[in-house]
Amino acid sequence: MTDIDQRLRTLLDRQDITDCLTRFSRGMDRFDRDLFLSAFHPAAVIAAGDFTGGPDDLYEWAHALHEDGQIATHHYLLNHSCEIDGDVAHCETYYLFAARNHDDTNWLAGGRYLDRLDRHAGEWRIILRNNVIEWSGMLPTMPIPFADSGRNPVAARDRTDPSYLRL
Repeated sequence: MTDIDQRLRTLLDRQDITDCLTRFSRGMDRFDRDLFLSAFHPAAVIAAGDFTGGPDDLYEWAHALHEDGQIATHHYLLNHSCEIDGDVAHCETYYLFAARNHDDTNWLAGGRYLDRLDRHAGEWRIILRNNVIEWSGMLPTMPIPFADSGRNPVAARDRTDPSYLRL
């Protein structure tokens, strides 16, 4: 394999890994269980907050936590480093979690996902995850300008969200 072929393979792998991490975030924010689970191998082990377990149980735990506590959540993925060795990748991804809570506050938290991903049948998925929470805080809310103007789509935490429409 030439140097350019290897570099292209690495870029494609990194993009597939980024897409995997994005499926996790979007799946959680839209309460899309299938999309969320598609980021993990079924035998994955995840440590997040006071949760440790597999992907199915993680989804149920996180879904209940977010549904009970928040009106909306955004799991932003930021700086990302990735070391790929064959069919194994070790990644560190900084994140920002932002949520609008039912009690009219905003919750912000930041940290890093430390992931091991394995490629099986050509597909990258998370097999091990540690969530390193580094800071957290609450902010008061402010009115959202134009939110009720009728001109902007209305967000939903399911498949009725405008992001699922294909215009």
